[in-house]
Amino acid sequence: MTRQMAMVGFLQAQNCTNLPSSWRHPESRDDSMSADYYQEIARILEAGKFHMAFFDDRLAMPDRYGNDHAHTVEYGIRCVKMDPIVVLTTMGMVTTKLGLASTCSTTYYEPFDVARRFATLDLMTNGRAAWNVVTSVNDGEAHNMGKDAHLDHDHRYDRADEFMEVVLGHWDSWEDGSLIVDKKSGRFADPSKVKRLDHKGQFYKSRGPFTVPRSSQGHPVIIQAGASGRGQRFAGRWGEVIFTAARNLAAAKQGYDAIRNEAAKAGRDPDQMFLCNLITPVSGATKAEAQDKMALIEKLPLEIDALSLLSEGLNYDFASKGLDEPLTTEELQSMQGIIGIRDGVLKTSGKSNPSARDFVTFSGRGQTADAIVGGPKEIADRLEEMFVNRGCDGFVIAATYVPGSYADFVKHIVPELQRRGLFHKDYSGKTLRENLGLRRPAAGAWKTPPQAAAE
Repeated sequence: MTRQMAMVGFLQAQNCTNLPSSWRHPESRDDSMSADYYQEIARILEAGKFHMAFFDDRLAMPDRYGNDHAHTVEYGIRCVKMDPIVVLTTMGMVTTKLGLASTCSTTYYEPFDVARRFATLDLMTNGRAAWNVVTSVNDGEAHNMGKDAHLDHDHRYDRADEFMEVVLGHWDSWEDGSLIVDKKSGRFADPSKVKRLDHKGQFYKSRGPFTVPRSSQGHPVIIQAGASGRGQRFAGRWGEVIFTAARNLAAAKQGYDAIRNEAAKAGRDPDQMFLCNLITPVSGATKAEAQDKMALIEKLPLEIDALSLLSEGLNYDFASKGLDEPLTTEELQSMQGIIGIRDGVLKTSGKSNPSARDFVTFSGRGQTADAIVGGPKEIADRLEEMFVNRGCDGFVIAATYVPGSYADFVKHIVPELQRRGLFHKDYSGKTLRENLGLRRPAAGAWKTPPQAAAE
């Protein structure tokens, strides 16, 4: 079959999208704490044949800037953060094909708990669930979860590797065909097909037996977004859908090849994973119409939006330095969290010691500089270029206002992509794996022997 794009809607269970100023848009709905708000988005995405709706998440509101939350609350910078799994459930009630993906941290939850939550969601949505595996990013999350400080970057990933082994081990503990449900004999399930895990590792212990049978898609799809070298190794080992954020084709191709190479090293089939690049489209019926929309959107962001999100994402207080004062090498090295942001700024700016203003300028955090503005032809051309040249396998669509941005993309861009044969016209199955073209995993299939090098 001709290769086609995977499409993901980027969401957050809060007052704004990934663009913190989105709530200020005059056409954004202001009831983001209602089920109807998310259900409208779900209907739009499913009408546009999106593969999934995906929720990013943090376990704290941004409060690293000035070590205070006042600015976050005052300016609505992601200050509301509801439980995305609960929100997803409401979206699942009004859809039948749309995949439903949520973030959940390996640093602050137990593997059995996460395994049960997502296995349950998978059953309740007839095999449409996905889990975005994160290790969390900052001290605010640590403090909310009873810890003094956030763990070091690489150590978090070391723990996360074992976390995955426990979760997948539990998901595999009910074999296919284990359910009998025979009222006459009184037998509900075959005990010989339900195993205890009895995991005892360096970081975790978990006995089992697991309490949720396998779903129609086997188990939830695994999503990852590691950008650092350690994160890419983790993504290559575990991820089935990988989120990337390359700002141009050259960077996208480099990241695409790197992660697929890591998958091959881990003994996996790189073609059984989808790399989806984050984009922010501002679309209209014509380029002129889209430019008019962008003129309004560009007025919404504030400088504090970027500084707050940078402090949150890098677990570093950017208020501790003058805006134009170069950061020292020691300060740069002290940054944790999403260190791909730091590395991207260093590379793009060409400066070994950039200032806070450089981080605002070159990171794109909280800003609209990376938006792709145009009508059907202009935006489809950009997406086609990155897709055809193997910079990605699909896209994560971020909204500038809600639900209008999603509706604009579905109305104007999806038909053009379908006309070009780049995007499917209908879902091919009922489960998320079927619609992505991922094989249903056999129990234990993840225990692949690593290769010495990519083939």
